[in-house]
Amino acid sequence: MVTAILFGIAASSALVIGAVLGSRWDFPRAVTGVLLAFASGALISALAFELFEDAYELGGATRSGLALLAGAATFVASDTLLDRYMTGEVGPDQRAVAAGGARGGVGWALLAAVTLDGVPENLALGVSLVHEASLALLLAIFFSNLPEALVGSVAMRQEGRSARTVIATWVACAALLALAVVAGRLLAGPMSDEVLAVALGFAGGAVLASLADTLMPEAFERGRPGNAFATTAGFFLSFVLAA
Repeated sequence: MVTAILFGIAASSALVIGAVLGSRWDFPRAVTGVLLAFASGALISALAFELFEDAYELGGATRSGLALLAGAATFVASDTLLDRYMTGEVGPDQRAVAAGGARGGVGWALLAAVTLDGVPENLALGVSLVHEASLALLLAIFFSNLPEALVGSVAMRQEGRSARTVIATWVACAALLALAVVAGRLLAGPMSDEVLAVALGFAGGAVLASLADTLMPEAFERGRPGNAFATTAGFFLSFVLAA
């Protein structure tokens, strides 16, 4: 449990760091795009060689595969509802861009998106701690949180919020996501191997869907041409940590 608390704080600390930096300075789009691309590559590697691999070994192809698809479907349904709430319509837009005229503005839309993406990621991190601490998944989550909090904080500041309000908002989000790691660990502890396989597969599907829907499109939009190299670098580093 101590490990879960430490991992939760470490993963969510990127949100606080991004908020502090973004509430005071502007950063080039290319920088945030490259960071998102690096996180995308790291998440792909961590999911393939740790999270879903464990689910497959514990529960077999059918159980883990169905759980993976269920996790993806749940994320898509939640993401669609968020898009409708933020923009009033559903389309292939990026949430951060489409929400420009939304009720809460770009910064609040990104905050909602980070929370939606972060809950399955952090739950997955907590569940993975039942077997072994996943440094690869921790690294991937950290580098996905940092640029999203950075961009969201800059947007909130440009919308007229004070630096104190911006930082406090993202600290609250960080606390929620840190608790998700602990909750994942608590829930997974008493599970049988078969149920744990479903939990790991479900979390992996949700994370993979968020990766395809949010992180990689934003990395492509912001980080070209360095996004391709950064994705590869993130994949390699995560693979080394998982090996």
